[in-house]
Amino acid sequence: MKILLITFIFILTSSCSNMDFTYKNNGNLTNPLYQKTNIATSGVSLAYINSYIPLVFGENKENIYNLEIEIIENKTKSSVEKNQATSNLRYELRFKYTLVSVEQDCVTYKKEVLSYFTIIPKSEGYNYGTDASLEKKYELVIVDNLSQFISYISTKDINSCQ
Repeated sequence: MKILLITFIFILTSSCSNMDFTYKNNGNLTNPLYQKTNIATSGVSLAYINSYIPLVFGENKENIYNLEIEIIENKTKSSVEKNQATSNLRYELRFKYTLVSVEQDCVTYKKEVLSYFTIIPKSEGYNYGTDASLEKKYELVIVDNLSQFISYISTKDINSCQ
């Protein structure tokens, strides 16, 4: 019985001796820009984006890239009632990303990501429900748009100039 146990342990340790772990390096696997990027936003001022950017990109420690995010907003009245009141508003947000390598001083990646949502205004004047809903939809669009950009960039070579 002891011989069988010792043989089993020997086989187990010898078979696992050349095992390499997938996550053995400290690099960020999902976001290649994490703690390497200085970010500047322009265009429409969205309050939530300034609080979400540090969560996605971290604190800039290495200063390898500059990322410029230009935000363009377009509001479209989808449905207008007889009394000219809007019953459906479509918000279209275009995020234009430009990634510049600091070392090479050139653009390494450009991407435009479109996000949109619709909202139905409830009444004339101040409506807390509509305003809170609009704020939440902006927040969701920003989170989704930045996540899409990270998924695009994680599959591309960002170290060579375009």
